[in-house]
Amino acid sequence: MRVRLGALAGSAALTGALSFVLLAAAIGTDFWYIIDTERLERSGPGAQDPLRTANRSQPESLSSHSGLWRTCRVQSSCTPLMNPFWQENVTVSDSSKQLLTMHGTFVILLPLSLILMVFGGMTGFLSFLLQAYLLLLLTGTLFLFGALVTLTGISVYIAYSAAAFREALCLLGERALLDQVDIRFGWSLALGCISFISELFTGVAFMVAARVLSLRRRQDQAI
Repeated sequence: MRVRLGALAGSAALTGALSFVLLAAAIGTDFWYIIDTERLERSGPGAQDPLRTANRSQPESLSSHSGLWRTCRVQSSCTPLMNPFWQENVTVSDSSKQLLTMHGTFVILLPLSLILMVFGGMTGFLSFLLQAYLLLLLTGTLFLFGALVTLTGISVYIAYSAAAFREALCLLGERALLDQVDIRFGWSLALGCISFISELFTGVAFMVAARVLSLRRRQDQAI
């Protein structure tokens, strides 16, 4: 079955654009990490006394959702996370320094993947327009490398979240209390994962297009 360059160009453009939009949306939203304390607040002191609860003002919910740059409370404004690139004048523990290093890593890697996709989109357009074999290879390499960068950034974020949870557990010292808090990854992380898959498919599509173009030129030379 012959594979047409037009079909490959269309699929690569579609998956490439989808990957860019999804990763940009993931980076710009604040639902990577969600902490839901509703179950804890319901079982807290005074929660079982409706008269006392009715006579006092409703306390602010501790539930929050976080992104790459800030964390947001449900009933209050968002606050930026600590700048991971300015640690000289700040006295922190070794574990906190490790968290800041991991934070600085994924806030560099994920936007870097967006930049790689921009360059890949430009070279991809030229490669299909000129039907240039080397440009197709270069574009495929850019997208595959960008997919690797995206995957690394997401993996570092997951490891960062696990390390931050362990740090909070050590500071709090009450495992039973945290058992009543629902902690999960949000849809922003899911967007990043789907973007990685789309970016990977885009790189593969450009590599296949380069292979198809190479075989077509060999057939033309043999005739």
